[in-house]
Amino acid sequence: MLKTPSRSDLTAATRTSLIAAFAAARHDDRPYRHWLVSSVFPPGMAATLRRLPFPKPDLGGISGKRELHNDQRHYFDAANIARFDVCAAVADAFQSEPVAQAIEDLTGVDLSGGYVRLEYAQDTDGFWLLPHTDLGVKLFTMLIYLPESADQAGLGTDIYADPDTWAKRPPFLDNSALVFVPGANTWHGLERRPLPGLRKSVIMNYVTDEWRAREQLAYPDTPVLT
Repeated sequence: MLKTPSRSDLTAATRTSLIAAFAAARHDDRPYRHWLVSSVFPPGMAATLRRLPFPKPDLGGISGKRELHNDQRHYFDAANIARFDVCAAVADAFQSEPVAQAIEDLTGVDLSGGYVRLEYAQDTDGFWLLPHTDLGVKLFTMLIYLPESADQAGLGTDIYADPDTWAKRPPFLDNSALVFVPGANTWHGLERRPLPGLRKSVIMNYVTDEWRAREQLAYPDTPVLT
């Protein structure tokens, strides 16, 4: 009988996987500096994340910004960290100094005093996002893809040269991610197109102490790298 990994074992495996993934990240400067990351989580974890039993949102025919449906969003917050070991392992790993340091080494961002924010997104057909930059209180953005099937490969994040000029779209591949440091030119969104099934992802940000919705944070009283 297989032994269920402990939270500490899951955290250690996640930490190791993230550090290796960042070390092997593929860099691109067009149209702005970003990275594509593969094998983000250890084997089996992406499948476990896909099975998390969060209810899917009801868009009510309204889309364009995630905040339009704030009452239906889900986070790796204190309650879900206590409820699900996989949420705890992911949050613990991003909270850890080795992972934060690996991100700093890769991107040059200063994460000192930042806070871990992890959102579990389930985008349904009819969902789309206006181009936006994440500039402001977000220090770092990592969009981790959790496709349900191969027919979702075309559902990657849309990248723009400016708010009106589409540039590229990375494939929506299992356990892969798009990474960038938010700036004035980091335009991204999701073009209107059919979304087969649920477009699942984990949206990882480090945010500054000015982040107002503290209940969304994994550890609202404990910044990283202090």
